[in-house]
Parts: sequence; structure tokens; C-alpha cells
Amino acid sequence: MIETLTALDALRARVNGWKREGLRVGFVPTMGNLHAGHYSLVTLVRERADRVVSSVFVNPTQFGPSEDFTRYPRTPDADTTGLEAAGCDALWLPEVEAMYPFGVELAAKVQVPGVSSVLEGACRPGHFDGVCTVVTRLFNQVQPDVAAFGRKDFQQLAVIRQMVADLHVPIEILAGEIVREDDGLAMSSRNQYLSPEERAVAPTIHRVLRSMRDAAQVGAARAQVEADADAAMRAAGFVPDYAVVRRPDFSEPADGEGGARVALIAARLGRTRLIDNIEFQLPG
Repeated sequence: MIETLTALDALRARVNGWKREGLRVGFVPTMGNLHAGHYSLVTLVRERADRVVSSVFVNPTQFGPSEDFTRYPRTPDADTTGLEAAGCDALWLPEVEAMYPFGVELAAKVQVPGVSSVLEGACRPGHFDGVCTVVTRLFNQVQPDVAAFGRKDFQQLAVIRQMVADLHVPIEILAGEIVREDDGLAMSSRNQYLSPEERAVAPTIHRVLRSMRDAAQVGAARAQVEADADAAMRAAGFVPDYAVVRRPDFSEPADGEGGARVALIAARLGRTRLIDNIEFQLPG
């Protein structure tokens, strides 16, 4: 039976009790409205931990002024049921006041320069500051041994890994694979914002990513790969923020250079902003 905790003292007492028993504690932070992608992270962290805590907190500091904080879906009952079925032991369900005791405006902030300033960081100023700030607070509250984040938010994963390394946080970070619908669309809580017509178009983002990979692997110039991807997204009705091929550290590779690559797309379809990526290797 999953235990729902809403007071920090109760959370710490539960986690400390487990640790006194010599148990390893895993953690999956979420903003709720959970789906199979989130539950796969619980399964992943369960492989490396004896007890699993998940949090549900819609963090106001990672939404921009024109973004969807107020309409972000809240489904606590369904989330609790799904987490229990996935093998989660405890649900941490804090209020905003517990997360930001001095208020959002006076909250101490955590910033990770460099990796947080490009792509998503450039399109959504302050977003990763909000992510790093709330994840640091959650890490301090839960004090897990291991935590899991999904590869769909590829840049977020990179930012958190750099933050953990830079601050010497003693937490192992696991990366969960992207979980997709049958038609290739990456699972996301924001998919439910799509109209039926938009939902039929949305898998284009994954098809374009695969075409970017395939073109890069046969030697197409990166600028051409990116231009073709942008055009394909626009032809399908998207408004792209970016469609790029980068090294995993987000630097721009030269044509003819081998090694690891990631193709990343962020684009709006109607009122909904979708992100996705695909990782691959180039010979050489």
C-alpha cells in the first residue's frame, strides 16, 4: 500500500527509518498527470533501490509568464493509483508553501550555466533555473541514493547531471528510455492538450527525427539536415523553435566528424508545445 506524505517531518521520518534499516532509497520526481513514461522510471529506479519515493509537485518557477502553469492538469487520485501499481512505496505531495517557505519571489535559486543557456534555455528563459531549484529542494527533502529522469527531456537530464556533479550531490542519476505511443509519439502530459486533428499530426515529430538521423548517417551536411527538418515540420503544421543535430553536450559538430549525436526538435502544434529527440552514432 502506497503511503501519501504531505508533511516534511513525516517524509524525513519515513526515509530515515528505511536508511536505519540499511535500505537504499530511490526517487522519481514528477509534476503529476502521470503516464507510462513516468511509471517506467519507477520500475527503473526500483532495480537500484529497496524503497521508492515519487513526488508530485507542479512547480511554478519553471513556467514562463505565457506558459501553462494554471492549466497544467492535476490528477492526484489517478497518479496515486498508478504509482502504487508501479511499485512506488511513498508519494511526497508537498504544498507550494512547503517547497518555498519564504515565497517564490524570495526563494534561493540554483543556476547551471552553459548547458542550460542553449536550445530550451534560450527558448524558455529561466526554465532550467526553476528546474534546478526545485530538484535541489526535492533532493534535500527526500535525500535519496538514486534518482531517475527521462531521456525525452534530454537537455533537462544533462542539466541535472551537471548540477549533481558540480555540487557533489551524492545521488546516482539514472536515465529512463523514451516511452512512445504505438504511432511513435513520445508520451507526455501535454499530449492531452492536442485536438483529435492535432493528435493525428503529432507523430510527425518522431518521423522527422528519424529522417534527420538517417540523413546524417549517410553523410548529409548538418545545415541541410536541419533545414529539411524545419521545412518538414512547417509543412505538417508545426511552428518549430528548433530542429537541430548536436553532440550530446549540445555543441555543434563539424560535417564529416564521427561520434555520438542527438537530433532534437521543439515545436508548437496549435497551442501545444512538444519536444522529442533521438540519439544515434556517426561513423568515423
